[in-house]
Amino acid sequence: MQCTNRDRSRNRDSDAIRKDTANAMNNLWKTFLESRSAQTDDAGNLYFPNAPVEADCALMALSSLGLIAVSGPEAEPFLQGQLTNDVTRLSAAVSGIGSHCSPKGRMLTSFRAFKWDDIIYLQLPRTQVEAASQRLRMYLLRTKATLEDASDRLATIAVAGECAPSLLESHLGAVPTQENETTRSNDLLAIRIPGSPPRFRILGVPSVLEELWVNLAATATLVNADYWSLLDIRAGIPTVYPQTRDAFVPQMANLHLIDGVSFKKGCYTGQEVVARMQYLGKLKRRMYLAQARAENPPAPGDTLHSTGSRSEQATGRVVDARINAKGDYELLVVVEIEVAEHGEARLGGPDGPLLAFSDPPYGFSVPD
Repeated sequence: MQCTNRDRSRNRDSDAIRKDTANAMNNLWKTFLESRSAQTDDAGNLYFPNAPVEADCALMALSSLGLIAVSGPEAEPFLQGQLTNDVTRLSAAVSGIGSHCSPKGRMLTSFRAFKWDDIIYLQLPRTQVEAASQRLRMYLLRTKATLEDASDRLATIAVAGECAPSLLESHLGAVPTQENETTRSNDLLAIRIPGSPPRFRILGVPSVLEELWVNLAATATLVNADYWSLLDIRAGIPTVYPQTRDAFVPQMANLHLIDGVSFKKGCYTGQEVVARMQYLGKLKRRMYLAQARAENPPAPGDTLHSTGSRSEQATGRVVDARINAKGDYELLVVVEIEVAEHGEARLGGPDGPLLAFSDPPYGFSVPD
């Protein structure tokens, strides 16, 4: 049955109501955090001016993360045919990391996927939401599924540290005990994210999150979201930003080592290239942790250079970088394997800061 003009008008009105409601919820959250001394930077992200870089028991507001909501009776099969991870494994108790690739098998975005009731959410940097949504909509066609920018529908906070499991349990009840697990409690969703120390994202509407924030802030130390990105770097979890969009095949960013690529499910966009790299190709670049002392902050997309590289191109690129409490920069970089293991690489050019490489915590062995 074709949609009538009245139906279209009603749908547009409903979309507008949802958008207005979401914006109002986001403004409530912003106002609340500002009442707790938060300020807004030039990119529109909230931060706390006097917060330390790191803390043993840390509380963070992850305002730089956005959400894409995918719903409808064919939402799951649609995403299964687009994303690198196995969407059918998502449940009320399990989240997962994944990517959407170009037909050439290069990552256009990375995300954490989870289910909330009948909706599948993809959480990713806000700066990637619009482009990622537009790209996915190209493949919707007649699929009975809808995509929405839900970034302002739910707010996200995070807790990290050895204190986190018991602290959250005292306020939420049961919390996830295994990495990538999720639990629901008091209209809040908690996700345990891989890495050390224990860390969790908690999502919910602002009216519910406000009370939890106040309770957690009585114990935990308030730090900025850059610390969360630093913990992602230490855990070897890549994030695709606009500067690195379409730059890496998933294996270069170790996505296949952290259950972000399924080689057992059917086809998805870019699957042929990704599978060929896995079974027939030889990986010449992969992602390492790195450290450097630099005057200028490294940024995603910055190039690495090495006099020992056989390539005429840059020997690698920065995936992400954050400063630590000692004033050094910790990075995730995709770099030529031979250079990382037997040579040297510098940031930006031959006279740039020298990088010290280390393996990610999960190593380079492909899981069964």
